[in-house]
Amino acid sequence: MKNPNGERPLAQRERERRRKEWGLTGLKVIHFLGVVALFYVFWLLFRYGRLDVRHNRPFRYVYYVTIGYGALLLFFHRVYNAYLLGYSRIRSLIFSQAVSQLFSAIIVYLGVSLAWQQWRSPMPLIWMWLAAQPLNVVWSTLCTRLYFRIYPPRRTLLIYRNAVDKRRLGSLGGKPSGQLYRITEELKYTGNSFEEIRSRLVGFEAVFVAGVSSSCRNGILKYCQEECIPGFFLPHVGDVIMQDAVHIQSFDSPVLHISRKMIRPEYAMIKRAADILVSLAGIVVLSPILAVTALAIRLYDGGPAIYRQVRLTKDEKRFEIYKFRSMRVDAEKDGVARLSTGEKDDRITPIGRVVRKCRLDELPQLFNILKGDMSLVGPRPERPEIAEQYYRKMPDFRLRLQVKAGLTGYAQVYGKYNTDPYEKLEFDLLYIHHMSVLTDLRLLFATFGILFSSESTAGVEEGALTAMDGEDEEGEP
Repeated sequence: MKNPNGERPLAQRERERRRKEWGLTGLKVIHFLGVVALFYVFWLLFRYGRLDVRHNRPFRYVYYVTIGYGALLLFFHRVYNAYLLGYSRIRSLIFSQAVSQLFSAIIVYLGVSLAWQQWRSPMPLIWMWLAAQPLNVVWSTLCTRLYFRIYPPRRTLLIYRNAVDKRRLGSLGGKPSGQLYRITEELKYTGNSFEEIRSRLVGFEAVFVAGVSSSCRNGILKYCQEECIPGFFLPHVGDVIMQDAVHIQSFDSPVLHISRKMIRPEYAMIKRAADILVSLAGIVVLSPILAVTALAIRLYDGGPAIYRQVRLTKDEKRFEIYKFRSMRVDAEKDGVARLSTGEKDDRITPIGRVVRKCRLDELPQLFNILKGDMSLVGPRPERPEIAEQYYRKMPDFRLRLQVKAGLTGYAQVYGKYNTDPYEKLEFDLLYIHHMSVLTDLRLLFATFGILFSSESTAGVEEGALTAMDGEDEEGEP
């Protein structure tokens, strides 16, 4: 029996999809085991096992160390999306795998050296890391090409409510995912019911959806599941909040409980302890860089090296954030608060361009974290003047202030400087409703990945004061 699209039976298409997924999973396992095997060989080849000479068991712990390396590698692969075929560029895959292997090797080296109280040359692990890079290049290149061969471009329908929805959905179809989903038709949603647009879905192999009503969206969701086609839905704020809902067992009917986010006491203590330890260690280790940067800014124009600015944190509490000054002293002489327009902003000094490019301007915030004004991970603190503009168009923006502001977070890692405020809110709510020690750890390591991305510091459009400027009422999310 064929489905309404006139294509192969659903069960047959599902079997083919499973075979493809299992095949790709096998290729990922082969790469992972190959890298772990390299680690094992180099560990034995350079006789790191002899560190345990006191017990005369030179190779006993090589298995445990290798297992530990493999576990770390799995963790970092997830942090950096090292196997995200089809959605990541080849160079991004290679970079993610290289960084994952590097961090895993460093942690293993430090852990073993501290445990056995012997410091040996790290060169064997460096050679191991270098030997893994050709494997990363070959695997990422071949598997990406294979992926696009077995997954040809899908005919995709784009359903949107307004210009903002269309722009946000358009980014999903950019490279490299544009090779997977070819938007062949667009449908502007005008309040139609699902029954009215169901016939328009027939014949498409994927659907991008934003801005439709809940009842219509539920119909599209069920249709995608029934027909085994991928659906991509931009969430509403309520959708993100519902992810943290707790199922209450005391009622005859399924009930989901939602309340304002309350941080568990044990997590709050761990988070604060980590903030103090990491910020203090960062200040000590980075003190030479802090000193040189401050001196360079001071010598350039004689102005202050540190720029203080009022920001908002939990429950709209105000505090002064510390940043290295990257703009002229009179950057806001007119008294108007505005975001940077990026590289084209003439207020940025030559020293400031280097400081911003290397993300050095953020380092003084370690003192804010040590004081308790901020946390390592949390929503990015906004200026009160700019936040007030967002509130007028989007009152829900206050929901991101349920927790303390942070140096890094979902919005900082997965968004950009000029990310739409509505998207920034959704990113922050994702973090707020998934807060945990593991989530914080993943975001801290993921932050290293954006240090090499110029997109994360892209400014707003020239002449705009905020990332929301230029959107009319129809464009408001």
